[in-house]
Amino acid sequence: MSETTEQRNSDEAAVTPEAPENPVAETAETSSGTATRGPFGLVGGVIKTARPRQWVKNVLVFAAPFFAFSKSTDRTGLLLDAIVAFVAFSLVASSVYLINDAVDVEADKAHPTKRNRPIAAGIVPVPVAYGSAVVFFLAGLGVSFLASWQLAVVLAVYEAVQLGYCFGLKHQPVVDLAIVGSGFLMRSIAGGVAGGLALSQWFLLVTAFGSLFMVAGKRYAEIMLFERTGAKIRSSLKKYSASYLRFVWATSAAILIMSYCLWAFEIRQTEHNSVWALISMVPFVVAVLRYAVDVDGGIAGEPEEIALKDRVLQVLGLTWVATLFLSFYL
Repeated sequence: MSETTEQRNSDEAAVTPEAPENPVAETAETSSGTATRGPFGLVGGVIKTARPRQWVKNVLVFAAPFFAFSKSTDRTGLLLDAIVAFVAFSLVASSVYLINDAVDVEADKAHPTKRNRPIAAGIVPVPVAYGSAVVFFLAGLGVSFLASWQLAVVLAVYEAVQLGYCFGLKHQPVVDLAIVGSGFLMRSIAGGVAGGLALSQWFLLVTAFGSLFMVAGKRYAEIMLFERTGAKIRSSLKKYSASYLRFVWATSAAILIMSYCLWAFEIRQTEHNSVWALISMVPFVVAVLRYAVDVDGGIAGEPEEIALKDRVLQVLGLTWVATLFLSFYL
């Protein structure tokens, strides 16, 4: 999300088996999976395992171009380079998802719901998954050269780090937090290098500690779930304590807020002394504190779900973007 198992709740983070929320739907999914074996089922299974729904995360590549758009002399070129970065990163991320599912196939077969996933269900053979991953990676790498060779380097580093995560580093405490957070950071960097942009130190700090804040909050939610229900957790989490993870996300939130506020003052100085940059601090800080309520309650296990369901958080996010837009263009 690496974020590969962030999307899959990890091979070892399964909760205690319960009756499915919709048994009929699950049965239908299983039957459908069996019925779709064959060439068309194989292609569909590969596409499903590539997780196109998770490509929404890659909109982070547009962050750096957004901040540089107002001063760019070639706005069309900048936008096209950002789109290339989005497509390339999506393809490379999909290659990681395929490999991760192939590595965890045996664990998924024993899981009450993950066993219906294409590779675990036998719709997509493991060798085909690995072969498809190579194709996705090479395709993404090829697309990246349409923007810049630096983007290709970022994608290669991302792939290497994520593969290390898939093949064992996800079981190492602290290291797993850093790797998962780095995935979001590299998305932001990719958007910058694609357009040849000089990335602000504040931009990098906000992205890095914002990522760590969300990742630590997610792990904290897993620990709280374990303490409340006795659900199984990944091996690395057994080496964490709830108090330690609380320390990590609280520290990250503090640095995140401080870094953004300093960045906002810098934006004000560079954007004709615009007061809107300072006003943007209000919705940003309130949004962080609002999300921290969910983290503190141990219900931030799925950040994307919170973002999609919390209307107040959505309004705060839109207000923040609007104030930044006004600071650049008013």
